[in-house]
Amino acid sequence: MVRLNKYLSDAGICSRREADRLIENGQVTVDGVRAVPGTKVEPGQEVRLGKRIVGGRPKRVVLAVNKPAGIVCTEERRERKSIIRYLDYPERITYAGRLDKDSEGLLIMTNDGDLIDKMMRARYGHEKEYRVTVDKPVTEEFIRKMCEGVRIRDTEKGLDAVTRPCRAQCIGKYTFSIILTQGLNRQIRRMCEALGYKAVRLVRVRIMNIELGRLKSGEVRKLSEQELKELYERIEESQNVRISGEAE
Repeated sequence: MVRLNKYLSDAGICSRREADRLIENGQVTVDGVRAVPGTKVEPGQEVRLGKRIVGGRPKRVVLAVNKPAGIVCTEERRERKSIIRYLDYPERITYAGRLDKDSEGLLIMTNDGDLIDKMMRARYGHEKEYRVTVDKPVTEEFIRKMCEGVRIRDTEKGLDAVTRPCRAQCIGKYTFSIILTQGLNRQIRRMCEALGYKAVRLVRVRIMNIELGRLKSGEVRKLSEQELKELYERIEESQNVRISGEAE
């Protein structure tokens, strides 16, 4: 037997957390009976999400996508510029870690719900690297403060936090690279604003071992077996080295 939330995740329907929400909302049945949190599924039982029969685990799909600026990371198909509609991929996939509408670069998209769950847990400190262009010259003081951590506030969003220490370096008069191990909402843009700068272009170039490389804007590629092997190995290792004091 397997827990229903894992069954839905393995079938590529959604992450386990989203599966729990669907179950709690009464949208899932097992052999015609409304499921409840904690329900387990045995081989041969019929699982339905609404009227749709949910089968077993499909072939795993893990993609690297170069998201253009202006495309929105949302599963809401009514959003004309959603990443799901933009790609129009033949299988159901979703993203493991979003980029805001104005940002561009690397997205990992997959039908592997377990992979999404593990990549999204901030306490594991997965690295994400960005190239950022700002509106005025990058100084040593700016880089030092970015590395040490910046207090960012947004009263409307209820945000008041000091960012975790990170790595950053100047790579051009108006450009710097930064490697984060956390993912606060619009974090880099807010960090820049707190120091009197404005990020005018933000490109994610790496997630853990997966690099954007020469992938052009809007292009998609499947991860190689070697990339997948290393990605899953790093995720497994990271679960044994949690970042203390970080909420999921």
